[in-house]
Amino acid sequence: MTVSLSHTVWRKSTRSNANGQCVEVATNLRDAVFVRDSKNPSGPTLRFSPCGWASFVAEIKADALDFEG
Repeated sequence: MTVSLSHTVWRKSTRSNANGQCVEVATNLRDAVFVRDSKNPSGPTLRFSPCGWASFVAEIKADALDFEG
């Protein structure tokens, strides 16, 4: 299913830095949260359910994810 992102409000991560390593998140849609690379705003996006996004953020904040495999 294709979703129009024309009414999304993107905000940059508070962890973004000046060297362009940034992500943007759109949380203003009722049924989805979108994430994109701020350097490529017309590129691909990741889509989360609001519940899935909340779980992902909670895991990140709890340092519960193993990024090194």
